[in-house]
Amino acid sequence: MIRYRLIFFIVFSFIVFALPSSCQEVRAGDFQTNTIPSLMDSIQFSGEIQFCEIKIPHEILGIRQRLEKEVLLAVHNRPQVILWMKRSARYFSIIEKILKQENLPLDLKYVPVVESALRPHSASSKGAIGYWQFLKDTGKRYGLRIDDTIDERRNIFKSTLAACSYLKKLNAEFDSYLLALAAYNMGEFGLNTQIETQENRDFFSLYLPLETQQYVFKIIAVKMILEQPEKYGFFLKETDLYPAFRFSKINFNSNAQIPIVMIAKAALIPFKTIKDMNPEIRGYHLDSGKITLLIPDGKEKGFKERFSKLLSASSKKYTTKFHVVQPGESLTRIAQQHEMTLVSLLRLNNFSFKKVIHPGDRLLIR
Repeated sequence: MIRYRLIFFIVFSFIVFALPSSCQEVRAGDFQTNTIPSLMDSIQFSGEIQFCEIKIPHEILGIRQRLEKEVLLAVHNRPQVILWMKRSARYFSIIEKILKQENLPLDLKYVPVVESALRPHSASSKGAIGYWQFLKDTGKRYGLRIDDTIDERRNIFKSTLAACSYLKKLNAEFDSYLLALAAYNMGEFGLNTQIETQENRDFFSLYLPLETQQYVFKIIAVKMILEQPEKYGFFLKETDLYPAFRFSKINFNSNAQIPIVMIAKAALIPFKTIKDMNPEIRGYHLDSGKITLLIPDGKEKGFKERFSKLLSASSKKYTTKFHVVQPGESLTRIAQQHEMTLVSLLRLNNFSFKKVIHPGDRLLIR
């Protein structure tokens, strides 16, 4: 009897999972169902496909195959596409505004979707970080601050401006946004080498590294899916999307390091909210000088008064001193010597647990 039940279960499961995806349904509302198209339906390209006003000649077999592959891979990963849609509702208005003011095609907003899935802390094995996946040297070359306390590759505004400058430069050099994107992925030197070797400047007929070919076609595929999500079986309501990024700015000057927790208290928000809205901040303190931070709308009211009181109380409570590191001393030993916890010493100096100190270094102590 058990054997027959097992056989029935196996046969039933096979029938259910063997059904074509065109027969599956997803609920999009209280009284409506929407059919998920089959994977084959999703690659029935019709009409003209463009990217940055460049026609994609999908009627050519080799080009069609590459585009089909990226569309199929993207559509198959349904959770990822849903996250793209939800995050794009949060960030696209910011990116589009900057692209417009820089006179760049709006289609370039799909680049950070492929680069980072619109996640500020995304990092590659090669050291690229942030929404647009800048390497450290490239980011600095285009004006981003990257040091132990701030990494502006994680700032949606500044990293997008830097990416605009870089893409402008690449487009001016290669006279094609598709080639500019190829260079963005593989580097200008690598692309120039291939162009000179093959004596060809047409992206579609250049023999490029597979990663770069896939990269450009994936950006095109993402555009196709996010512009017409229902065509590919994604039926999200406006309430399903993440709300647009709304914020207020606070500006102030400081002649000393400021603990982020003090700013959070003055804004009446958790420490985590400061870090989430300002992902470029590293550590637990802000350097002295001019400071600009984003906080939730409305939280700027009364901030300066509360911050001044907290700063004044902190100044009265603590007197900042310095400890000059001696040969053979460790952070643990210095903390014990001054009756501090190691965590307090690290936070006060904005150090990580991996920090290496050297004789002669000056450490803040309480």
